[in-house]
Amino acid sequence: MTPAWSELRDASLRGRNTFGVDATAPLLVEVHDAAALPEVLSRYAGSAPMVLGGGSNLLFAGNPPGAVISLATRGIGVADDGGEHAIVRADAGVVWHDLVMWSLAQGLCGLENLALIPGTVGAAPIQNIGAYGVEVRERIHAVEAFDRSNGAMVRLDASACDFAYRDSLFKRDPEHYIVTAVEFALPRSPSLRLDYAGIGEELAAMGIADPTPSQVADAVIRIRRRKLPDPAALGNAGSFFKNPIVPVAQAEVLHAEHPSLPVFRGSSEDTRKLSAAWLIDQCGWKGYRSGESADGDAGVAPSHALVLVNHGNATGAQLLDLARRIADSVHERFGVAIEPEPRIVGANW
Repeated sequence: MTPAWSELRDASLRGRNTFGVDATAPLLVEVHDAAALPEVLSRYAGSAPMVLGGGSNLLFAGNPPGAVISLATRGIGVADDGGEHAIVRADAGVVWHDLVMWSLAQGLCGLENLALIPGTVGAAPIQNIGAYGVEVRERIHAVEAFDRSNGAMVRLDASACDFAYRDSLFKRDPEHYIVTAVEFALPRSPSLRLDYAGIGEELAAMGIADPTPSQVADAVIRIRRRKLPDPAALGNAGSFFKNPIVPVAQAEVLHAEHPSLPVFRGSSEDTRKLSAAWLIDQCGWKGYRSGESADGDAGVAPSHALVLVNHGNATGAQLLDLARRIADSVHERFGVAIEPEPRIVGANW
């Protein structure tokens, strides 16, 4: 019988972050039953425990100061089936891509544009993950979490999660909640998003004119595998920088000066979202590799300017230093501030 939780002292975290950088946790606690969280947190309260998911959206620029908690819960199921829609509940430890493919196999759609995003279900609402014109908040019905402030499990509907672009209540206050499971409202009748970032062109290349949700997922997987390096082969955390959101007036000036700059609607009618990848590429960083410089093996993927990579021996501090230099160069040239998507542990941005 699997214990509710187990612990390991002086645990290496190199295999638990997709950058593949060295870090050591003084104590790693694997939680197999979310009901054990009150006991675990009480036991290790003095060590300021942090929660680690799939390690795909963080950078260890130093060692975590206290215990690290990893939720190893893996359940997926239909909590309520209304016919046209179903509520799917997935535990925090479920691999995100596994959930996407499971839902499609059940005849449920809505997550197909989010295929192959690395990480776990528990991290999805924290970051409000998004890709190819879809954000996960559009499909979240509720989030189950442990409220550290009162020591109780809570269930927050989507409106209470205060979602924003790559942001949420959980991300802004990481010491308050531990996400334990997520409920998704998924329809059976598709309403496909095909007009973003080359999905239509990819489907055409596949010879598909009237795609199913599963075929859209296949197209997204093909695009992602072509554009983004596999973390198993080249350490990375996917897109390192958020696309900056700026006032309309600033976007218009920049677009007039740089007509090839991709500009999208922002979080409101009076803002616009700029392509961070384009800005970084224009500053000459795409494909950069430090070689023998102070950056060690830190670099930028040749296939995508948003992706910082560890060629093998880079430290988290070296990757962070490179990210800061990239951001400084973008601000100096374009007057635009770009910010990291991943959580940075052991240092400040």
